[in-house]
Amino acid sequence: MERLSQSEIQAKLKDLSGWQLDDNGIKKEWKFDDFVAAMAFINKIADLAEQQNHHPELFNVYNRVSLRFSTHDAGGLTEKDFSIAHAIEKSDALR
Repeated sequence: MERLSQSEIQAKLKDLSGWQLDDNGIKKEWKFDDFVAAMAFINKIADLAEQQNHHPELFNVYNRVSLRFSTHDAGGLTEKDFSIAHAIEKSDALR
C-alpha cells in the first residue's frame, strides 16, 4: 500500500471529526460514562479491526480510550488508515 503525501493526509483529515495527525499516524480520543462503556467500545473496535485486518494502537484508562492508526509496512499513513477511521465513525461502536 502506498504512503500518502502530506497534502493528501491534510485533505483526508478534514473529513474526520476529532482525528489528529500524530507522528506518522492518526489518532482520536474518546471519553465514556464509565469503564464498562469504554470496554464495550474497545470490543466493537476489535471486531472492526479484525474484519479490516488493520489493528490500532489502543490505550485505555478507566473511561478514556485512545486509538492510533499507522500503516507500519508503509512507514506512515495510507488509505487503509483513513478507511478504518471512517468505518469507526460510521459504526455502531459509538452508539
